Amino acid sequence: MCGRYTITVQPELLAERFNAALPPEMSEPRYNAAPSQTLPVILNENEQQIQLLRWGLVPHWSKTPDTGYRMINARAETLEEKSTFREALRRRRCLVLADGFYEWKKTDDGKVPMRITLKSGEPFAFAGLWETWKDRETGELLRTFTIITTTPNDLMVPIHDRMPAILLPEMERTWLDDSAGPERWRELLRPYPADLMRAYPVSRLVNSPTNESPALVAPAYQE
Repeated sequence: MCGRYTITVQPELLAERFNAALPPEMSEPRYNAAPSQTLPVILNENEQQIQLLRWGLVPHWSKTPDTGYRMINARAETLEEKSTFREALRRRRCLVLADGFYEWKKTDDGKVPMRITLKSGEPFAFAGLWETWKDRETGELLRTFTIITTTPNDLMVPIHDRMPAILLPEMERTWLDDSAGPERWRELLRPYPADLMRAYPVSRLVNSPTNESPALVAPAYQE
């Protein structure tokens, strides 16, 4: 599962890394990105533009947007088996922009929040799916996304039994490429190389999505 993540780099650096324009309303760095929040993604329909979508997938056929609270993640292994995700995989894939994510490790002292990043500290992209939902009464459109998860790599095994599907940089555009096809897309949803990642404990302040400050990403001990 991936239920919280970070985007701490300056927006301009994010735009440079992904070679995409920033939206005018792009927010400041996020230290505790949480479901139901509006966050930066790149859609397969416009790869040169970073857009802001709400986290929590609401299928176009849903009667209400409440389903989004239950669909923050999609399992890579069953995407084509689930009607909720099958069509989105074929037509609506996205890059979810981040530079770290949180997971809670079970210990004798309770659950300890861990932040997981690349050793380089550079931003990266989760593989995601997106949808557009239309309110039948008002006609208002709501665009949402979900983060795909996969099996854990060696770094994640002691922490959790799932991890977000982080795309290798050279494979990001393949994920967005409509002509690549399901077989190729499936190959991309593998655990990211563990030797390129690091994990460290952080403050339990991150447990509440209302907390948002640089203190959340500081190590809970001196490395």
